[in-house]
Amino acid sequence: MWAVVKYDKNRFNTFYQDLKKKAGSDTVIYCPKILIRKYKKNKLITHSINVLGDYAFCFNKKLSNETFVHKLKFCKGLKYILSGFSKFQDDISKFIKKCNDIEDKNGYLAQSLCEINFNATYKFLSGPFINQIFKIINLRDKKIDIKMGNLKTTIKKKDFLYSPI
Repeated sequence: MWAVVKYDKNRFNTFYQDLKKKAGSDTVIYCPKILIRKYKKNKLITHSINVLGDYAFCFNKKLSNETFVHKLKFCKGLKYILSGFSKFQDDISKFIKKCNDIEDKNGYLAQSLCEINFNATYKFLSGPFINQIFKIINLRDKKIDIKMGNLKTTIKKKDFLYSPI
């Protein structure tokens, strides 16, 4: 059963070790991450960001037992466990499956997590066009035709991160 937990970002390793000790080695923690690439002073800087902030998914078969969940609430580095997670197992499983499907070989999420709309305005979050605004003209299998001001060009879907404005 999957649970949603909130942990202290500075004490994640302590939380993970204490959780393994209390829940057993069959416990799985899933934190979807995205890799951000930015140019700063003509240098490419990369860093990863947890998509859910300081939340994570925790899987253990024993999480259906209420006394076991109460025991886990006292793990070091854990802020709290969201209540009501047992009612949303299908939604949590679908979200995790979708995230796993769009992960690259390094375990980072691809841009395809977001739905793309025509004639909507987007902003680049990575690459040489960072913070530039553009519109989508055409979608193809692995490429997107975009328009930035008077410039029309084609980009690969997986090479850049962007978000709607």
